[in-house]
Amino acid sequence: MEGLGGKLETFDHAFGDYDVVAIAELPDNASAAAIAMAAGAGGAVRAVKTTVLLSMSEAVEAMRRAGTVGYTPPGG
Repeated sequence: MEGLGGKLETFDHAFGDYDVVAIAELPDNASAAAIAMAAGAGGAVRAVKTTVLLSMSEAVEAMRRAGTVGYTPPGG
């Protein structure tokens, strides 16, 4: 992970659909995808799910931009 410019924040065991939850900070989505692919390619991992987390400032910016889209649902 460090080789891709990332940092592992937490690595925890969990109950549920996935036995492990890892939170990492990586420089971009391609690096995150590369980590997921490498983990899956080793054969010891059955399923990988990645979720991009937004900081509060990124979420506020997304909300601001959403207000400018002008989307109207079908039939609306």
